[in-house]
Amino acid sequence: MMRAVRLRAPASLDNLTLTDLADPGQPGPGEIRVRLAASSLNFHDYAVVAGMIPAADGRIPMSDGAGVVEAVGEGVTQFAVGDPVVSIFFPDWIDGAPPTSAFTRVPGDGIDGYARDVVVTPDHWFTRVPAGYSAAEAATLTCAGLTAWRALFVDDAIRPGSTVLVQGSGGVSIFALQFAKAAGARVIATSSSDDKLARLKDLGADELINYKAVPAWGAKAMELTGGRGVDCVVEIGGAGTLDQSMIATRVGGHVALIGVLAGFAGPVQTALLMAKNLRVQGLTVGSRQQQLDMIAGIEANAIRPVISDHFPLEGLADAFRHQAANKHFGKIVVDI
Repeated sequence: MMRAVRLRAPASLDNLTLTDLADPGQPGPGEIRVRLAASSLNFHDYAVVAGMIPAADGRIPMSDGAGVVEAVGEGVTQFAVGDPVVSIFFPDWIDGAPPTSAFTRVPGDGIDGYARDVVVTPDHWFTRVPAGYSAAEAATLTCAGLTAWRALFVDDAIRPGSTVLVQGSGGVSIFALQFAKAAGARVIATSSSDDKLARLKDLGADELINYKAVPAWGAKAMELTGGRGVDCVVEIGGAGTLDQSMIATRVGGHVALIGVLAGFAGPVQTALLMAKNLRVQGLTVGSRQQQLDMIAGIEANAIRPVISDHFPLEGLADAFRHQAANKHFGKIVVDI
């Protein structure tokens, strides 16, 4: 037997139930058995358990999972017993363009996720972890880390001298700050909290904007760049912040549309989009190969994730309540 958290209908935090399930057994050809040790919370996971994203009754949530290989099946050569591993967000997206099936088979959403003790999966559902990383650190990479990496280095080409604007102090934004600084970029950080802005400054942010004190923060970002605008905005707000992001961006710049924290839909200033020749590109995490590229970049620059809080598996609902209260700075980890 093993422990697992299941989401019962109707989806809500009160309907996350810790239960015992049958052990998945030993891996078959091309498979690995992983003893999970950690997961981490993302807005996507919250949207599933809160009922914003429909999920099957009894779904095991959580898209991120890190642990140790306990057994390998016939034909597996890339992993050995004892190897630390971390899951990928799209099990079907290995490299190149995403297959159509990728978006329907996300762990914790379209298929069961990692809020459990053990999984047996095809070996390509996991990658190695950065050298020296704990399971808790590795578990932050699957969704938040890779999303930030893709925004800056796959969908854009951030380099020394570029200017990047990041919003808030959640996992994606902090990874984007760390990655951008490692690439030699200048970073403008926004938040509604002066305390969090001070912590972002400690992580390397060059300029700070409190968006409650300065509602027209797009114009402020233009001012901070001498009227040029930023090269890339890591946009996690969505409809509620997109206008300010477009104002902040230089002519021909890039808005990486990642989140919907400030609204799922809303009017778009198409004239501004056209006049500034902007590229507003939506993105959802990335491929297995992009995750391996990110891990190499993390190792080369000795980047460590910022972990805000730890909760046990049986406290998963409390972890989501903490996330919803916006009390965290960085990633919330679930220790399994």
